[in-house]
Amino acid sequence: MDTTRQNKISRLIQKDMAEILQKEGRNFFSGVLISVTNVRVSPDLSIARVYISIFPSEKGTEILLEIKKLHSKIRGLLGLKVGKQLRIVPQLDFHIDDSLDYIDNIDRLLKEE
Repeated sequence: MDTTRQNKISRLIQKDMAEILQKEGRNFFSGVLISVTNVRVSPDLSIARVYISIFPSEKGTEILLEIKKLHSKIRGLLGLKVGKQLRIVPQLDFHIDDSLDYIDNIDRLLKEE
């Protein structure tokens, strides 16, 4: 169960990460839409698990590897945005959110019956 502080920081990081990936994503990942679907912050606020959705999903693992390579730059940009609100910028742990693919697969299976 997340605390109120964890929820506030999660929303703050989600909003700012979406802006960063939207602006910087044009430079690094052309032709790909990246959206931040969820952020979960650890109880000690030191680690943030960032769940991203990538369209087209075929390029998901490739783009995730590129994002992980750019981890320090992305964390630095996040630090510039949230530096006034947070004492320590959490470590970022990126994961692909495949819930939309899962929902699409279930819909496809239900239509076959």
